[in-house]
Amino acid sequence: MPRRSGPGTVFHVKLSRPARRASLVVHVTASASWLGLTLGLLALGITATTTGSEVTVEASVRAMKLFADRLLLPVAFLTLLSGLLLSLGTAWGLARHRWIFTKFWLTLATTAATVFALRPGVDSAVDAVAAGGALPDAGDVLFGPVVSLSAYVFMTVISILKPWGPTRRGRRPHAPARRPANTADARQNV
Repeated sequence: MPRRSGPGTVFHVKLSRPARRASLVVHVTASASWLGLTLGLLALGITATTTGSEVTVEASVRAMKLFADRLLLPVAFLTLLSGLLLSLGTAWGLARHRWIFTKFWLTLATTAATVFALRPGVDSAVDAVAAGGALPDAGDVLFGPVVSLSAYVFMTVISILKPWGPTRRGRRPHAPARRPANTADARQNV
């Protein structure tokens, strides 16, 4: 049954306190996991580009491929979906505060970069090393994690500081939510 309509609702249903808390736990856990995976990818990328051992290079890029293929996308989508649920199901809203809107677009951009840049770069590095060649380009294994890590740290900072204030949409006054008419109150007014 709808509890309230207006801003901070998903399909006119505001998240209950337990649902909001559970969504927040999922979102923070997924976001921290994404940050941790990126740190791991960066450590593996640095190892692959700075070591002189062919065996270590191959092991590093193969581990990067495993992380990129099996873990990054599920964690990225969980972060994106839980953030959307929180923004749409609470009074914060998706487009009412600049910091939330910025986080949404950065999350979307880093998810797309994972699919279209990081994973293909790691795949080409694995193919080259598996064929017995050298690491083709250090940027294939370093650029993605560095950019991602920068974006995730920035998003963490703005999540804590909540800078910039409301958007134009967030400054607009909203009509108060309607309350169902109580028949006892209606009888007294007659």
